[in-house]
Amino acid sequence: MMFVDYTILKCISGKGGAGAVSFRREKFVPKGGPDGGNGGKGGDVIFRADRQLHTLRDIRYKKVYKAKNGQPGSSNQKTGKNGEDALIRVPLGTVIKIENTGEVTADLVEDNQVFIALKGGIGGRGNACFKSATHQTPRYAQPGMEGKAETFEVELKVLADVGLVGLPNAGKSTLLSVVSSARPKIADYPFTTLEPNLGIVKYGEFQSFVMADIPGLIEGAAKGKGLGHQFLKHVERTKVL
Repeated sequence: MMFVDYTILKCISGKGGAGAVSFRREKFVPKGGPDGGNGGKGGDVIFRADRQLHTLRDIRYKKVYKAKNGQPGSSNQKTGKNGEDALIRVPLGTVIKIENTGEVTADLVEDNQVFIALKGGIGGRGNACFKSATHQTPRYAQPGMEGKAETFEVELKVLADVGLVGLPNAGKSTLLSVVSSARPKIADYPFTTLEPNLGIVKYGEFQSFVMADIPGLIEGAAKGKGLGHQFLKHVERTKVL
């Protein structure tokens, strides 16, 4: 499975449904009052952390996530149906930033943690809401509010307790394979590891910790030489290196 730790997504929340202009019409009520219902709310764009995911691969190729619009109101003061949310599932350790400012808006580190990136537009009020003592037959209703649009950078920083950092071919992957059940690719040539590997190391009767093996680093990696920054971000959260 290809490991993907960065992507850019355009997100659009749903527009609110329009309020209805309607009047009560029944056989024995010739002059019924206004009964136009409100429009439904537009769908939100939501990110949710899922511990079953380990890469951003599933969302990398869908560049636009758009929530559904709310439905318009109708007669008998019926409110329109709310628009369906756009749900984006991401791995634990995912950081979400606004692309044009770099502002971090969410850091999802717990299973099922939710971030509402964009709220949908509010539905417009129907003409039943505008009836008053001085205005018995309002013939107008509100349109629904527009949704919002934003482009986000989505970046994965692996969650681990211990990080293995070292030169290429130093034996990091071998160590990980010995102390855990992880099976990283191991060979006698440099740069065998091209993506982070995670393993669970068990000790004692019920205790364990997560160990991460990142690709080998070359001199100057901390200054961005080679792919240093892309790899080092995966040990930012570790407690031990």
